[in-house]
Amino acid sequence: MRRDVIHSLLVANRGEIACRIFRTCRELGITTVAVYSDADAGALHVREADLAVRLPGSAPADTYLRGDLVVAAALAAGADAVHPGYGFLSENAAFAAAVQDAGLTWVGPPVKAIELMASKTRAKELMGGAGVPLLAPVDPATASEDDLPLLLKAASGGGGRGMRIVRELGSLPGELLAAAAEAASAFGDGEVFAEPYVERGRHVEVQVMADAYDTVWALGTRDCSLQRRHQKVIEEAPAPGLDEGLRARLHDAAVAAARAVGYRGAGTVEFLVSAEGRPYFLEMNTRLQVEHPVTEAVFGVDLVALQLRVAEGEPLDPVLPAASGHAVEARLYAEDPARDWQPQTGALLTLEVPEAPGLRLDTGYTGGDTIGVHYDPMLAKVIAHAPTRTEAVRLLAGALERTRIHGPVTNRELLVRSLRHPDFAAARLDTGFYDRHLAGLTAPGAGDPATAALAAALAEAVRATASPGPAPTPTRFGAWRNLPSQPQAKRFRSEPDGTEHEIAYRTPRTGTPEPYDAPGVRVLAAAPDRVTLELDGVTRHFELVRDRDRLHVDTAGASYTFTALPRFTDPATQTDPGSLLAPMPGTVVRLAEGLAPGARVEAGQPLIWLEAMKMEHRILAPASGTLTALHAAPGHQVEVGALLAVVQEDPDAAPVAAPASAPAPASVPEENA
Repeated sequence: MRRDVIHSLLVANRGEIACRIFRTCRELGITTVAVYSDADAGALHVREADLAVRLPGSAPADTYLRGDLVVAAALAAGADAVHPGYGFLSENAAFAAAVQDAGLTWVGPPVKAIELMASKTRAKELMGGAGVPLLAPVDPATASEDDLPLLLKAASGGGGRGMRIVRELGSLPGELLAAAAEAASAFGDGEVFAEPYVERGRHVEVQVMADAYDTVWALGTRDCSLQRRHQKVIEEAPAPGLDEGLRARLHDAAVAAARAVGYRGAGTVEFLVSAEGRPYFLEMNTRLQVEHPVTEAVFGVDLVALQLRVAEGEPLDPVLPAASGHAVEARLYAEDPARDWQPQTGALLTLEVPEAPGLRLDTGYTGGDTIGVHYDPMLAKVIAHAPTRTEAVRLLAGALERTRIHGPVTNRELLVRSLRHPDFAAARLDTGFYDRHLAGLTAPGAGDPATAALAAALAEAVRATASPGPAPTPTRFGAWRNLPSQPQAKRFRSEPDGTEHEIAYRTPRTGTPEPYDAPGVRVLAAAPDRVTLELDGVTRHFELVRDRDRLHVDTAGASYTFTALPRFTDPATQTDPGSLLAPMPGTVVRLAEGLAPGARVEAGQPLIWLEAMKMEHRILAPASGTLTALHAAPGHQVEVGALLAVVQEDPDAAPVAAPASAPAPASVPEENA
């Protein structure tokens, strides 16, 4: 067989996966080439590459989804191979063909295999013929009450877009239309199919690796059941709690699926496992998965290196690598789980994950980078490997707890709580985990924000005292005088819950500020970046980082973010009742039909659709009434907090209980699952 030695590799992707592939390339002595949009001009993957080629524009459709531009970039940079990563064009057969037509080596499966697996409906027909277990399809036109609940899925694409759960027969026609429209928008294909929805099913997958010499490895199982919006959050290998018979059946089915399409390279065969232990084929992802590091840890392999080896025409070892231990991966997202998983943007001041044996960090960001609105909000993946599942879970939870992240709100605390939840610890896993437990996992914890706010106030007092320049002139407000020797006060607002804290302190002749009227608290040391307090005989340390009017406070087991507030409230900051504010920066993509000032709206009615970071958020009417102002229009870019519209409530109407914005999958076909 022809062997093509790869000397220079272009990665047709961005962020974490591009950086991860570059790491292997450096170890193999392969020159790396990045492509980047204007929004990614200063991104980590661009900084780490040996060469980089600009793709003009910022939106994915204009840049990373332009296969012609990516191929031209590879030729311009002198690359001799292209690796697609995951998402974007990674499962696009036309792109794979274009790469090969240009004389470049494609680090991926054969074009035919991509085509056969591109449509879930066609893939299921093929898998049925290969003896892979399937869920029986349901014809929506003849569905009855006995068929409920149903799961509607887009035939093309993934990531939860075009997916609906139908529990009432009367809602089926409307959900079919909505799913088809969403699928057409996201993937250019409005085909939707229906199948039984398996309650409390587990998402279990098998990593396969195949060469051109009829060797197919089944590299164990992974459990990816903890998901939000049908996208994975925590993954582990091997999938816990499966008996050996079920494992063998899954491995055999995955190998049969790979052989049925003449597969080569790395791929993943995904299954739904019912509560009774019956497996059903879901789909085959003809690319590297986000969660591939847990398999690498357990089997001691580098899947990217193996992909390159297979692409060069080399054979795999006929003997499967031995497995050892357990690995768990958590996806760290810039999002707020307590607010409908809203993606977050802004400057990432700090990202520091502890280093320890058994820990691995895959990321596309470092401190000082900016999280924009155009791409997936995943910041990093943290992976832990240990001899047992219990040890791996504990190692990962502890590492995440000690991670320092300053900037946008993240799901870090949710991840820690998830890993320590009794159901997760006992491996009681299914895709409804967050549906059942999200409220508890996002409820206020057992931390002590008031003491953290005290540490922030003391640090700020020291900083003010240490600042160069003349001492501030005491300010008089009526009968109140701001004298350093007298009790002072600072106000902070906790982020993101909005709780306000007012801290009283005084600065005695020693110069070290101390809390006012706080029995049981003793200040051992205070500096602008570190405060040490003795609380009822226990010494605690608080590390502080300031970013403009925000203070980030890290202490053992908890992290807090505070916004410094003025001593007195500014009336100009008040918002009129009924104001609809943008929950995040983004683009207005559409308005409700006929929406204009003077229009009648109903409580909970979707009024404005805002798109940002793969998510489409519906801005809902907070109450029934009249739209008195409209400041949004399709195509407008808005910042967080921007006034979009105002609804004047009818005096007799009750406000809606739903939030003022609710997420729906966006139309950007970047699948990171």
